[in-house]
Amino acid sequence: QVQVVESGGGLVQAGGSLRLSCTASGLTFDSYAMGWFRQVPGKEREGVSCISWSGDSTYYADSVKGRFTISRDNAKNTLYLQMNSLKPEDTAVYYCAVDKSRGQGWVLSGVCSEEGFGYWGQGTQVTVSS
Repeated sequence: QVQVVESGGGLVQAGGSLRLSCTASGLTFDSYAMGWFRQVPGKEREGVSCISWSGDSTYYADSVKGRFTISRDNAKNTLYLQMNSLKPEDTAVYYCAVDKSRGQGWVLSGVCSEEGFGYWGQGTQVTVSS
């Protein structure tokens, strides 16, 4: 049984930083690409950042480029999202997800979208105050 658990969300002032973590169990972690997504009420879930199984390939949404960094530690079965220079518009529930396919996953299409991901965490709230 696959379990995905996020942590690290919270309340931060604009300009501040947070680091999200995600652990995934019940699968061979280093065989799957991973991703971070976020959702605000009334809007669709959007892809924030994705990473290949090896960490060699990454994707960032334009809105977070230069501010967020995705990384993974396969020895610890953990995915990270370092978020710097946070803005109020970054406020959302952030979700960690595991690619549906072993191997390259989203890298083959170059698209970091929720349709390609099959296992999801429960989400962690990030609130950025102005």
